[in-house]
Amino acid sequence: MTAALRRLWRSVGFRLAFYYGLLVAITMLAALAIVYMQTVGVLQQRMVRQVAASMQQLMVRYDARGADGVAGEIANALSDGRNSDNEIYLLTDREGRKLAGNLDQMPSQAPDAGDGVHRRVVRTGQTVIAYLVMRPLADGGMLVVGHDLRDQESIESLVASASAAAGIVAVLLLIGGTFVFRQELERSVGAVRRTAARIAEGELQERVEPSGEEDEFALLEHDINAMLDRIQSLMDGVRHVSNTIAHNLRTPLTRVLVRLRAVEAGLDAGDPQREAVSTAIRELEELAVVFEKLLQIAEVEAGARRQQFAPVALHVIADDVAELYEAVAELRGIALLREPADMAVALGDRDLLAGAAANLLDNALKYAGTGATVRIGTHTVDGRAQLFVQDDGPGIPQAEHERIGVRFHRLDRSVPGHGLGLASVLAVVALHGGRLDFADAKPGLRACIDLPMADG
Repeated sequence: MTAALRRLWRSVGFRLAFYYGLLVAITMLAALAIVYMQTVGVLQQRMVRQVAASMQQLMVRYDARGADGVAGEIANALSDGRNSDNEIYLLTDREGRKLAGNLDQMPSQAPDAGDGVHRRVVRTGQTVIAYLVMRPLADGGMLVVGHDLRDQESIESLVASASAAAGIVAVLLLIGGTFVFRQELERSVGAVRRTAARIAEGELQERVEPSGEEDEFALLEHDINAMLDRIQSLMDGVRHVSNTIAHNLRTPLTRVLVRLRAVEAGLDAGDPQREAVSTAIRELEELAVVFEKLLQIAEVEAGARRQQFAPVALHVIADDVAELYEAVAELRGIALLREPADMAVALGDRDLLAGAAANLLDNALKYAGTGATVRIGTHTVDGRAQLFVQDDGPGIPQAEHERIGVRFHRLDRSVPGHGLGLASVLAVVALHGGRLDFADAKPGLRACIDLPMADG
Protein backbone atom coordinates (compact mmCIF):
# COMPACT_ATOMS: atom_id res chain seq x y z
CA MET A 1 0.00 0.00 0.00
CA THR A 2 1.51 3.33 -1.06
CA ALA A 3 1.90 6.32 1.26
CA ALA A 4 -1.00 8.10 -0.46
CA LEU A 5 -3.30 5.13 0.08
CA ARG A 6 -2.20 4.83 3.71
CA ARG A 7 -3.01 8.51 4.27
CA LEU A 8 -6.37 8.00 2.56
CA TRP A 9 -7.15 4.95 4.68
CA ARG A 10 -6.36 6.90 7.87
CA SER A 11 -9.30 9.18 7.02
CA VAL A 12 -12.30 8.27 9.19
CA GLY A 13 -14.67 9.62 6.53
CA PHE A 14 -13.08 7.41 3.87
CA ARG A 15 -13.26 4.30 6.06
CA LEU A 16 -16.90 4.93 7.01
CA ALA A 17 -17.86 5.50 3.38
CA PHE A 18 -15.89 2.45 2.28
CA TYR A 19 -17.49 0.15 4.85
CA TYR A 20 -20.96 1.45 4.04
CA GLY A 21 -20.38 1.12 0.30
CA LEU A 22 -18.89 -2.35 0.77
CA LEU A 23 -21.98 -3.42 2.71
CA VAL A 24 -24.22 -2.11 -0.07
CA ALA A 25 -22.11 -3.82 -2.73
CA ILE A 26 -22.17 -7.14 -0.87
CA THR A 27 -25.94 -6.84 -0.51
CA MET A 28 -26.34 -6.14 -4.23
CA LEU A 29 -24.03 -8.99 -5.22
CA ALA A 30 -25.86 -11.38 -2.90
CA ALA A 31 -29.18 -10.33 -4.43
CA LEU A 32 -27.77 -10.83 -7.92
CA ALA A 33 -26.45 -14.26 -6.95
CA ILE A 34 -29.87 -15.23 -5.62
CA VAL A 35 -31.54 -14.01 -8.83
CA TYR A 36 -29.03 -15.93 -10.92
CA MET A 37 -29.44 -19.14 -8.92
CA GLN A 38 -33.21 -18.86 -8.96
CA THR A 39 -33.30 -18.22 -12.70
CA VAL A 40 -30.97 -21.10 -13.51
CA GLY A 41 -32.81 -23.34 -11.06
CA VAL A 42 -36.20 -22.61 -12.63
CA LEU A 43 -34.85 -23.32 -16.11
CA GLN A 44 -33.22 -26.53 -14.93
CA GLN A 45 -36.34 -27.77 -13.17
CA ARG A 46 -38.51 -26.91 -16.17
CA MET A 47 -36.22 -28.85 -18.47
CA VAL A 48 -36.13 -31.89 -16.13
CA ARG A 49 -39.92 -31.93 -15.94
CA GLN A 50 -40.26 -31.71 -19.73
CA VAL A 51 -37.86 -34.59 -20.28
CA ALA A 52 -39.53 -36.70 -17.57
CA ALA A 53 -42.99 -36.00 -19.06
CA SER A 54 -41.81 -36.93 -22.58
CA MET A 55 -40.22 -40.13 -21.27
CA GLN A 56 -43.39 -41.08 -19.40
CA GLN A 57 -45.55 -40.38 -22.45
CA LEU A 58 -43.36 -42.52 -24.69
CA MET A 59 -43.30 -45.37 -22.18
CA VAL A 60 -47.11 -45.33 -22.09
CA ARG A 61 -47.15 -45.45 -25.88
CA TYR A 62 -44.67 -48.36 -25.81
CA ASP A 63 -46.88 -50.32 -23.44
CA ALA A 64 -49.84 -49.71 -25.74
CA ARG A 65 -48.36 -50.12 -29.25
CA GLY A 66 -44.82 -51.37 -28.83
CA ALA A 67 -41.67 -50.02 -30.48
CA ASP A 68 -43.50 -49.05 -33.68
CA GLY A 69 -45.85 -46.81 -31.70
CA VAL A 70 -42.88 -45.15 -29.95
CA ALA A 71 -41.10 -44.62 -33.29
CA GLY A 72 -44.19 -42.93 -34.68
CA GLU A 73 -44.58 -40.75 -31.61
CA ILE A 74 -40.93 -39.67 -31.86
CA ALA A 75 -41.36 -38.79 -35.52
CA ASN A 76 -44.44 -36.69 -34.70
CA ALA A 77 -42.61 -34.91 -31.84
CA LEU A 78 -39.68 -34.00 -34.08
CA SER A 79 -41.92 -32.71 -36.86
CA ASP A 80 -44.56 -30.72 -34.89
CA GLY A 81 -42.37 -27.58 -34.68
CA ARG A 82 -42.64 -27.31 -30.88
CA ASN A 83 -39.25 -27.36 -29.16
CA SER A 84 -37.93 -29.39 -32.08
CA ASP A 85 -34.60 -27.61 -31.94
CA ASN A 86 -34.05 -28.68 -28.34
CA GLU A 87 -35.69 -32.11 -28.17
CA ILE A 88 -33.47 -35.20 -28.32
CA TYR A 89 -34.79 -38.73 -28.96
CA LEU A 90 -33.22 -42.06 -29.74
CA LEU A 91 -34.91 -45.49 -30.02
CA THR A 92 -32.76 -48.58 -30.63
CA ASP A 93 -33.54 -52.29 -30.98
CA ARG A 94 -32.02 -55.26 -29.22
CA GLU A 95 -28.86 -55.13 -31.37
CA GLY A 96 -28.46 -51.37 -30.82
CA ARG A 97 -29.65 -50.38 -34.32
CA LYS A 98 -31.32 -46.98 -34.53
CA LEU A 99 -35.07 -47.19 -35.11
CA ALA A 100 -36.04 -43.52 -34.63
CA GLY A 101 -34.75 -40.22 -33.23
CA ASN A 102 -32.32 -37.43 -34.00
CA LEU A 103 -29.24 -38.75 -32.16
CA ASP A 104 -26.63 -40.20 -34.52
CA GLN A 105 -25.53 -42.83 -32.01
CA MET A 106 -25.90 -43.99 -28.47
CA PRO A 107 -23.86 -41.84 -26.02
CA SER A 108 -20.38 -43.26 -25.48
CA GLN A 109 -20.85 -43.08 -21.73
CA ALA A 110 -24.50 -43.97 -21.33
CA PRO A 111 -26.19 -42.93 -18.11
CA ASP A 112 -27.70 -45.42 -15.74
CA ALA A 113 -31.31 -46.26 -16.48
CA GLY A 114 -33.66 -43.65 -15.14
CA ASP A 115 -30.95 -41.17 -14.12
CA GLY A 116 -30.70 -37.80 -15.78
CA VAL A 117 -27.16 -36.66 -16.60
CA HIS A 118 -25.32 -34.22 -18.82
CA ARG A 119 -23.47 -35.77 -21.73
CA ARG A 120 -21.71 -34.67 -24.90
CA VAL A 121 -23.61 -36.28 -27.83
CA VAL A 122 -23.75 -36.08 -31.63
CA ARG A 123 -27.11 -34.73 -32.85
CA THR A 124 -27.75 -34.52 -36.57
CA GLY A 125 -24.04 -34.23 -37.19
CA GLN A 126 -23.36 -31.64 -34.44
CA THR A 127 -21.70 -32.25 -31.10
CA VAL A 128 -23.77 -30.71 -28.31
CA ILE A 129 -24.12 -30.89 -24.54
CA ALA A 130 -27.43 -32.48 -23.60
CA TYR A 131 -29.42 -33.60 -20.60
CA LEU A 132 -30.37 -37.26 -21.10
CA VAL A 133 -32.65 -39.83 -19.47
CA MET A 134 -32.39 -43.46 -20.60
CA ARG A 135 -34.85 -46.35 -20.17
CA PRO A 136 -34.44 -50.02 -21.24
CA LEU A 137 -37.42 -51.58 -23.06
CA ALA A 138 -38.98 -54.97 -22.56
CA ASP A 139 -37.86 -56.19 -26.01
CA GLY A 140 -34.23 -55.42 -25.20
CA GLY A 141 -34.17 -52.05 -26.93
CA MET A 142 -33.28 -48.68 -25.39
CA LEU A 143 -35.15 -45.38 -25.27
CA VAL A 144 -33.26 -42.12 -24.75
CA VAL A 145 -35.03 -38.79 -24.20
CA GLY A 146 -33.07 -35.58 -23.70
CA HIS A 147 -32.86 -31.83 -24.11
CA ASP A 148 -30.26 -29.75 -25.97
CA LEU A 149 -28.68 -27.37 -23.45
CA ARG A 150 -27.38 -24.77 -25.89
CA ASP A 151 -30.35 -22.43 -25.54
CA GLN A 152 -30.38 -22.83 -21.79
CA GLU A 153 -26.65 -22.15 -21.60
CA SER A 154 -27.20 -19.02 -23.67
CA ILE A 155 -29.88 -17.84 -21.24
CA GLU A 156 -27.64 -18.67 -18.28
CA SER A 157 -24.76 -16.83 -19.93
CA LEU A 158 -27.01 -13.83 -20.54
CA VAL A 159 -28.12 -13.81 -16.89
CA ALA A 160 -24.50 -14.20 -15.75
CA SER A 161 -23.38 -11.33 -17.99
CA ALA A 162 -26.18 -9.12 -16.70
CA SER A 163 -25.24 -10.02 -13.13
CA ALA A 164 -21.57 -9.29 -13.81
CA ALA A 165 -22.47 -5.94 -15.39
CA ALA A 166 -24.64 -5.11 -12.39
CA GLY A 167 -21.77 -6.14 -10.11
CA ILE A 168 -19.35 -3.86 -11.97
CA VAL A 169 -21.84 -1.00 -11.68
CA ALA A 170 -22.14 -1.76 -7.96
CA VAL A 171 -18.35 -1.62 -7.54
CA LEU A 172 -18.17 1.65 -9.48
CA LEU A 173 -20.95 3.07 -7.33
CA LEU A 174 -19.02 1.86 -4.28
CA ILE A 175 -15.87 3.66 -5.39
CA GLY A 176 -17.67 6.81 -6.50
CA GLY A 177 -19.93 6.85 -3.45
CA THR A 178 -16.94 6.42 -1.14
CA PHE A 179 -15.19 9.48 -2.52
CA VAL A 180 -18.39 11.54 -2.66
CA PHE A 181 -19.20 10.62 0.96
CA ARG A 182 -15.65 11.44 2.01
CA GLN A 183 -15.72 14.78 0.22
CA GLU A 184 -19.01 15.66 1.88
CA LEU A 185 -17.65 14.70 5.29
CA GLU A 186 -14.42 16.58 4.61
CA ARG A 187 -16.42 19.66 3.63
CA SER A 188 -18.19 19.60 6.99
CA VAL A 189 -15.23 18.59 9.15
CA GLY A 190 -12.55 20.39 7.13
CA ALA A 191 -13.66 23.85 8.30
CA VAL A 192 -13.32 22.76 11.93
CA ARG A 193 -9.94 21.15 11.27
CA ARG A 194 -8.53 24.15 9.41
CA THR A 195 -9.73 26.53 12.11
CA ALA A 196 -8.13 24.34 14.79
CA ALA A 197 -4.85 24.34 12.83
CA ARG A 198 -4.83 28.14 12.57
CA ILE A 199 -5.59 28.47 16.28
CA ALA A 200 -2.74 26.06 17.06
CA GLU A 201 -0.46 28.39 15.10
CA GLY A 202 -1.41 31.23 17.44
CA GLU A 203 -4.29 32.89 15.59
CA LEU A 204 -6.62 32.73 18.58
CA GLN A 205 -9.16 35.06 17.00
CA GLU A 206 -10.05 32.49 14.32
CA ARG A 207 -13.51 30.89 14.39
CA VAL A 208 -15.28 28.16 12.43
CA GLU A 209 -17.23 29.73 9.59
CA PRO A 210 -20.92 28.72 9.86
CA SER A 211 -21.99 26.41 7.03
CA GLY A 212 -25.58 27.70 6.96
CA GLU A 213 -26.95 24.18 7.32
CA GLU A 214 -29.10 22.95 10.18
CA ASP A 215 -27.47 19.63 10.87
CA GLU A 216 -25.27 18.02 13.52
CA PHE A 217 -22.14 19.65 12.12
CA ALA A 218 -23.73 23.09 12.39
CA LEU A 219 -24.42 22.41 16.08
CA LEU A 220 -20.83 21.24 16.49
CA GLU A 221 -19.52 24.40 14.81
CA HIS A 222 -21.64 26.56 17.11
CA ASP A 223 -20.42 24.72 20.23
CA ILE A 224 -16.78 24.91 19.12
CA ASN A 225 -17.03 28.65 18.46
CA ALA A 226 -18.61 29.17 21.88
CA MET A 227 -15.80 27.15 23.46
CA LEU A 228 -13.14 29.15 21.59
CA ASP A 229 -14.73 32.43 22.69
CA ARG A 230 -14.57 31.27 26.29
CA ILE A 231 -10.98 30.05 25.99
CA GLN A 232 -9.83 33.32 24.39
CA SER A 233 -11.61 35.31 27.07
CA LEU A 234 -9.86 33.33 29.81
CA MET A 235 -6.46 33.56 28.10
CA ASP A 236 -6.85 37.28 27.52
CA GLY A 237 -7.69 37.68 31.20
CA VAL A 238 -4.67 35.67 32.33
CA ARG A 239 -2.36 37.45 29.86
CA HIS A 240 -3.71 40.84 30.92
CA VAL A 241 -3.16 40.08 34.60
CA SER A 242 0.40 38.78 34.06
CA ASN A 243 1.34 41.65 31.74
CA THR A 244 -0.16 44.20 34.11
CA ILE A 245 1.72 42.73 37.06
CA ALA A 246 4.99 42.70 35.12
CA HIS A 247 4.53 46.25 33.81
CA ASN A 248 3.33 47.71 37.09
CA LEU A 249 6.09 46.07 39.12
CA ARG A 250 8.86 46.90 36.67
CA THR A 251 8.39 50.66 37.15
CA PRO A 252 8.58 50.69 40.97
CA LEU A 253 11.47 48.19 40.82
CA THR A 254 13.37 50.57 38.57
CA ARG A 255 12.75 53.47 40.98
CA VAL A 256 13.90 51.37 43.95
CA LEU A 257 17.04 50.34 42.08
CA VAL A 258 17.86 53.94 41.22
CA ARG A 259 17.48 55.00 44.86
CA LEU A 260 19.50 52.07 46.16
CA ARG A 261 22.30 52.83 43.73
CA ALA A 262 22.25 56.42 44.91
CA VAL A 263 22.45 55.22 48.52
CA GLU A 264 25.27 52.84 47.62
CA ALA A 265 27.20 55.63 45.97
CA GLY A 266 26.91 57.77 49.14
CA LEU A 267 28.29 55.06 51.46
CA ASP A 268 31.95 54.59 52.24
CA ALA A 269 33.72 51.49 51.04
CA GLY A 270 34.11 50.23 54.58
CA ASP A 271 30.57 50.95 55.66
CA PRO A 272 28.85 47.68 56.76
CA GLN A 273 25.57 48.84 55.17
CA ARG A 274 27.18 49.01 51.72
CA GLU A 275 27.31 45.21 51.40
CA ALA A 276 23.63 44.90 52.40
CA VAL A 277 22.63 47.55 49.86
CA SER A 278 24.70 45.84 47.15
CA THR A 279 23.03 42.51 47.88
CA ALA A 280 19.58 44.10 47.66
CA ILE A 281 20.50 45.71 44.34
CA ARG A 282 21.61 42.33 42.89
CA GLU A 283 18.41 40.62 44.02
CA LEU A 284 16.24 43.36 42.54
CA GLU A 285 18.20 43.26 39.27
CA GLU A 286 17.54 39.51 39.00
CA LEU A 287 13.88 40.14 39.72
CA ALA A 288 13.81 42.74 36.95
CA VAL A 289 15.36 40.17 34.59
CA VAL A 290 12.61 37.67 35.50
CA PHE A 291 9.90 40.23 34.71
CA GLU A 292 11.60 41.05 31.41
CA LYS A 293 11.75 37.37 30.43
CA LEU A 294 8.10 36.85 31.35
CA LEU A 295 7.10 39.78 29.16
CA GLN A 296 9.17 38.39 26.28
CA ILE A 297 7.53 34.97 26.62
CA ALA A 298 4.07 36.57 26.69
CA GLU A 299 4.89 38.55 23.55
CA VAL A 300 6.09 35.43 21.73
CA GLU A 301 3.09 33.36 22.78
CA ALA A 302 0.75 36.09 21.57
CA GLY A 303 2.25 35.70 18.08
CA ALA A 304 2.84 39.43 17.72
CA ARG A 305 6.04 38.92 15.67
CA ARG A 306 4.67 36.37 13.22
CA GLN A 307 4.28 39.01 10.50
CA GLN A 308 8.07 39.53 10.48
CA PHE A 309 8.86 35.99 9.35
CA ALA A 310 11.37 35.56 6.54
CA PRO A 311 13.84 32.87 5.44
CA VAL A 312 16.46 32.46 8.19
CA ALA A 313 19.77 30.63 7.80
CA LEU A 314 20.07 28.49 10.91
CA HIS A 315 23.67 27.60 10.03
CA VAL A 316 24.63 31.28 10.14
CA ILE A 317 22.87 31.68 13.51
CA ALA A 318 24.77 28.65 14.82
CA ASP A 319 28.07 30.19 13.59
CA ASP A 320 27.32 33.48 15.34
CA VAL A 321 26.19 31.88 18.60
CA ALA A 322 29.21 29.55 18.68
CA GLU A 323 31.54 32.51 18.15
CA LEU A 324 29.75 34.49 20.87
CA TYR A 325 30.13 31.71 23.46
CA GLU A 326 33.60 30.58 22.44
CA ALA A 327 35.30 32.64 25.16
CA VAL A 328 32.80 31.44 27.79
CA ALA A 329 33.45 27.80 26.85
CA GLU A 330 37.21 28.31 27.00
CA LEU A 331 36.93 29.99 30.40
CA ARG A 332 34.98 27.01 31.77
CA GLY A 333 37.34 24.43 30.25
CA ILE A 334 34.76 23.12 27.76
CA ALA A 335 35.49 22.16 24.13
CA LEU A 336 32.94 23.94 21.91
CA LEU A 337 32.62 22.34 18.46
CA ARG A 338 30.65 23.61 15.49
CA GLU A 339 29.57 20.39 13.76
CA PRO A 340 27.93 19.43 11.55
CA ALA A 341 27.74 22.75 9.73
CA ASP A 342 25.28 21.86 6.95
CA MET A 343 23.02 24.48 5.44
CA ALA A 344 19.57 24.72 7.02
CA VAL A 345 17.09 27.46 6.15
CA ALA A 346 13.79 27.94 7.99
CA LEU A 347 11.03 30.54 7.87
CA GLY A 348 10.98 32.65 11.00
CA ASP A 349 12.25 35.59 13.04
CA ARG A 350 16.04 35.69 13.13
CA ASP A 351 16.35 37.44 16.49
CA LEU A 352 13.97 35.04 18.22
CA LEU A 353 15.68 31.97 16.77
CA ALA A 354 19.11 33.35 17.63
CA GLY A 355 17.94 33.91 21.21
CA ALA A 356 16.58 30.35 21.38
CA ALA A 357 19.88 28.91 20.08
CA ALA A 358 21.83 31.03 22.57
CA ASN A 359 19.62 29.77 25.42
CA LEU A 360 20.26 26.13 24.50
CA LEU A 361 24.02 26.64 24.20
CA ASP A 362 24.15 28.65 27.44
CA ASN A 363 22.35 25.82 29.29
CA ALA A 364 24.72 23.22 27.84
CA LEU A 365 27.77 25.21 28.94
CA LYS A 366 26.28 25.69 32.42
CA TYR A 367 25.47 22.05 33.11
CA ALA A 368 27.97 20.04 31.02
CA GLY A 369 30.82 20.57 33.50
CA THR A 370 34.53 21.22 33.15
CA GLY A 371 36.28 19.08 30.55
CA ALA A 372 33.06 18.33 28.65
CA THR A 373 32.51 18.68 24.92
CA VAL A 374 29.58 20.68 23.56
CA ARG A 375 28.52 20.56 19.92
CA ILE A 376 26.23 22.97 18.10
CA GLY A 377 25.19 21.68 14.68
CA THR A 378 22.78 22.27 11.81
CA HIS A 379 21.41 19.99 9.10
CA THR A 380 18.24 19.10 7.19
CA VAL A 381 16.33 15.85 7.71
CA ASP A 382 13.24 14.82 5.70
CA GLY A 383 12.48 18.36 4.59
CA ARG A 384 12.98 19.83 8.10
CA ALA A 385 15.63 22.33 9.18
CA GLN A 386 17.30 21.41 12.47
CA LEU A 387 19.61 23.19 14.90
CA PHE A 388 20.81 21.12 17.81
CA VAL A 389 23.05 21.47 20.86
CA GLN A 390 24.58 18.31 22.34
CA ASP A 391 26.88 17.78 25.30
CA ASP A 392 28.51 14.79 26.96
CA GLY A 393 27.87 15.96 30.50
CA PRO A 394 25.74 14.30 33.20
CA GLY A 395 22.53 14.83 31.20
CA ILE A 396 19.00 14.78 32.58
CA PRO A 397 17.16 11.74 33.99
CA GLN A 398 14.55 10.35 31.59
CA ALA A 399 11.79 10.97 34.14
CA GLU A 400 12.58 14.71 34.08
CA HIS A 401 12.30 15.09 30.29
CA GLU A 402 8.57 15.84 30.51
CA ARG A 403 9.20 18.76 32.88
CA ILE A 404 11.85 20.42 30.72
CA GLY A 405 10.65 23.88 29.79
CA VAL A 406 8.21 24.28 32.69
CA ARG A 407 8.49 27.83 33.93
CA PHE A 408 10.66 28.29 37.02
CA HIS A 409 11.50 24.55 37.10
CA ARG A 410 15.24 24.00 37.72
CA LEU A 411 16.98 20.69 38.24
CA ASP A 412 20.13 22.13 39.80
CA ARG A 413 19.50 25.06 42.13
CA SER A 414 23.23 25.54 42.68
CA VAL A 415 23.62 26.87 39.12
CA PRO A 416 22.56 30.53 38.67
CA GLY A 417 19.37 31.00 36.67
CA HIS A 418 15.66 31.67 36.79
CA GLY A 419 14.11 28.59 35.13
CA LEU A 420 12.73 30.62 32.22
CA GLY A 421 15.32 30.00 29.49
CA LEU A 422 13.89 26.76 28.08
CA ALA A 423 10.34 28.10 28.57
CA SER A 424 11.20 30.96 26.23
CA VAL A 425 12.77 28.51 23.75
CA LEU A 426 9.60 26.40 23.75
CA ALA A 427 7.48 29.51 23.12
CA VAL A 428 9.71 30.60 20.21
CA VAL A 429 9.69 27.13 18.62
CA ALA A 430 5.89 26.85 19.00
CA LEU A 431 5.49 30.27 17.35
CA HIS A 432 7.45 28.94 14.36
CA GLY A 433 5.34 25.78 14.08
CA GLY A 434 8.26 23.56 15.06
CA ARG A 435 9.27 21.14 17.81
CA LEU A 436 11.83 21.19 20.60
CA ASP A 437 13.02 17.62 21.11
CA PHE A 438 15.20 16.32 23.92
CA ALA A 439 17.06 13.02 23.77
CA ASP A 440 19.59 11.14 25.83
CA ALA A 441 23.00 11.57 24.15
CA LYS A 442 24.52 8.74 26.21
CA PRO A 443 26.20 10.50 27.90
CA GLY A 444 24.76 13.98 28.03
CA LEU A 445 21.71 15.64 26.54
CA ARG A 446 20.77 16.53 22.98
CA ALA A 447 18.34 19.42 22.47
CA CYS A 448 17.08 19.91 18.90
CA ILE A 449 15.05 22.73 17.36
CA ASP A 450 13.12 21.19 14.47
CA LEU A 451 11.47 23.66 12.05
CA PRO A 452 9.77 23.51 8.64
CA MET A 453 12.13 24.47 5.84
CA ALA A 454 11.58 27.76 4.04
CA ASP A 455 10.13 27.41 0.53
CA GLY A 456 12.55 27.96 -2.27
